[in-house]
Amino acid sequence: MTGQVVKKVVVAGGGSAGWMAAAALSRQLGPLLDITLVESDEIGTVGVGESTVPTARTFNALLNLDEREFMAATQATFKLGISFENWGEIGDRYIHSFGKIGKGTWLGHFHHFWLEARRQGFGGDLGDYCLELKAAEQDKFFTDETSSVNYAYHIDATLYGRYLRGKCEDNGVRRVEGKIVEVRKHAEDGSIAALVLESGKVIEGDLFIDCTGFKGVLINGALDVGFEDYGKWLPNDRAWAVQTSTDVPPGPYTRAIAHKAGWLWGIPLQQRVGNGLVFSSQFMSDEEGLQLLHQMVEGEMLIEPKLIKFRAGRRHKAWHKNVVSLGLAAGFIEPLESTSIHMIMIAIHRLLQLFPFQGCNDAISDRFNHLANDEIEKIRDFIVLHYKVTERTDSPFWDHCRTQEVPDSLAHRLELFRDNGHVFQAPGELFQIDSWLQVMLGQRLEPQGHHHMGRLMPPQQLKQALGDLARNIDGAIAGMPSHQAFIDRYCPAPRWGA
Repeated sequence: MTGQVVKKVVVAGGGSAGWMAAAALSRQLGPLLDITLVESDEIGTVGVGESTVPTARTFNALLNLDEREFMAATQATFKLGISFENWGEIGDRYIHSFGKIGKGTWLGHFHHFWLEARRQGFGGDLGDYCLELKAAEQDKFFTDETSSVNYAYHIDATLYGRYLRGKCEDNGVRRVEGKIVEVRKHAEDGSIAALVLESGKVIEGDLFIDCTGFKGVLINGALDVGFEDYGKWLPNDRAWAVQTSTDVPPGPYTRAIAHKAGWLWGIPLQQRVGNGLVFSSQFMSDEEGLQLLHQMVEGEMLIEPKLIKFRAGRRHKAWHKNVVSLGLAAGFIEPLESTSIHMIMIAIHRLLQLFPFQGCNDAISDRFNHLANDEIEKIRDFIVLHYKVTERTDSPFWDHCRTQEVPDSLAHRLELFRDNGHVFQAPGELFQIDSWLQVMLGQRLEPQGHHHMGRLMPPQQLKQALGDLARNIDGAIAGMPSHQAFIDRYCPAPRWGA
């Protein structure tokens, strides 16, 4: 009941979101809480591979996970960025890396020096000044305690949930098997009182965390908070997902290959690949999507493809009364740029900071919702950018994306860059200046102007400075092992099925 002291926490749903929430709560606040997780073995996950962003490392550190153990347990590989193919135009390829590009000054960012160098006829590619991007291109990787390489992971999401379950149970989390068939509310205020399972078992709680996927059994089904649809900007609403075998060493990047009505993901795990054909039902039928999946994926399919239907958007309130929704229950943009797990992790982080020990109230949930809404809208704009900034004219889907009106917040960013070469990162924003730069330039958006700070340096001095940066990066990469060789000695996973 709203205002009731929170001691009993009930996590509704397992999977990655549920076990991540239970793991963080039990690790950080365990002695203060009684935590129960309810899930059904009959409700499975696809488990085709999940791609993350570097915040995953911070979250794993919050859980005090051993990186080598975690990676071996989840068939994980390293990720330095995403390879985008056929996005600006058919045949194009660029890498959006996680690295920092060059060195700027207080007056402006590095790319203004580079734009000036390019105007003068030298400077090469912007990627020449990013270690992570160059390493990704050469399939190389290395990290240790002193390394500053910025990276994320490719993981098997099902194995990740299973791995975290073991940690949770060690920390006292109680798992209850069963399907939720009824949600009971308090008569006084309509908050959640208990979950009733198919077996008749009743699970009471003070705070409920909804990790029931797109259905949102609590936040949507019981509390009906409503949904803000982003479909007018992000038309993709389907994905055929499948695992495939591979005999090719995994690259340290995700692949995102655009097709006539969407794109195909390829997530390299240690012994197989997670694939998914994302498309819009406005421009392609489910049957056409399945046929295209068979044409585009490489390797033998290890499971039957599964069709996932989704809507891009968010709940009007991620936290309402005594229910906090996480993951797909709270909202979903689409798989592009691998933000799904990040949004779970950052929401859990906020919940830990804002935990309602004295009871749920509007002030604390309003703060949570404000932060959640602000973040998802900024991520939305970054994803819409990929579809808007294209020169593809080969299909109705790309004609729609290229000519669509975009949110005012994104239109402002595009105008600022197109006219003056300026890029900014808003407070609390996930994607940094270098991310916006790599996507805009990679998809052929060229600025008409730039800051003239580079003209304060004599051309030879500018050329020398850029050359030194590029040579230092080349030297560092030359000493790196291959991605596969590093995995083999750092975190090899048991053979699949062994």
